[in-house]
Amino acid sequence: MPQQKRTTPFETKLVLCVNSGIPLWKPPADAEQRIRARFPEMRVVHLPDATRLESELGDADIFMGYALGPELLARSPKLKWIQAVSAGVKQYLYPELRDSGVIVTNASSVHCLPVAQHTLGVLVALARRFPDCLRYQQQSKWATADLWNAPVRPRELRGQVLLFIGFGAIGRETARLVRPLDMRIWTVTHSGRADAKHAERAFPIAQLHQALPAADFVVIAAPDTPQTRNIIGARELELMKRTAYLINIARGTLIDEPALIAALQANRIAGAALDVTVKEPLPPESSLWKLENCFITPHVSGATENTWNREEELISENLKRWFAGTELLNVVDLSRGY
Repeated sequence: MPQQKRTTPFETKLVLCVNSGIPLWKPPADAEQRIRARFPEMRVVHLPDATRLESELGDADIFMGYALGPELLARSPKLKWIQAVSAGVKQYLYPELRDSGVIVTNASSVHCLPVAQHTLGVLVALARRFPDCLRYQQQSKWATADLWNAPVRPRELRGQVLLFIGFGAIGRETARLVRPLDMRIWTVTHSGRADAKHAERAFPIAQLHQALPAADFVVIAAPDTPQTRNIIGARELELMKRTAYLINIARGTLIDEPALIAALQANRIAGAALDVTVKEPLPPESSLWKLENCFITPHVSGATENTWNREEELISENLKRWFAGTELLNVVDLSRGY
């Protein structure tokens, strides 16, 4: 793979384009001025939509945005670096980009705090049966006996085994927030290693089946790669405790959705909390909507009013490193997908 020559601010053009219908994900109108104020010699072009993207990419050195497909890459002969505004980079895992030598960095550090806080909230909500309480409230029913006589009762989190599948920035930040609750943190990672200050035990991915039966809560926080797709299927669900919960804050493709629906319908696990699904938006006809033991949030775990401020801080720090010739933050290994 060819190595990219670093540019100086004076000879650098950065194109910023986040073509999203969700306002929280989009840069503010003055994003161009805010970045240029830090690097006044650099040319910055902020495109509110993709209408002029192809023409502006022709002489761009850096692209910052959600996606850039093979067709646009082919029309970007000077491109040296892509700063993704998302933690996941599945949209960049195509052969032409892998072979181009263009550096890709992601935004995992931008989203780790809100996703970790979301996961913490979900853990408490499931343990204390808040979704069921809300359902009973809507029925005007004082359901003390129903909750305490249920097969899965409200519980404490202390001493419960919290198993992370994937333990990157988001997993580690969640573990940090959970630590005061005295949960037992286990991880499954590609390497089978995790810092002991974050996790009590670590398993390689080949030993996932050994870790699952002991888990009370399983959090999927792995990247979407060919190796992780459908990492939770029928067999894995069978191995989980009937009192265990599955939480997915990664990508919907990491779960075999029909197998999950069957397991929830048969009460083979206590329940699932899904912030992501295979198809988004989740179709109205999906059985997931109707399952009382499935808690759905519409892919909002990473959303926060501070998203762009963190994106701006990340790109600014990486631009400093780019111009100084030092290592960039959050560099993605495109052969591995994270």
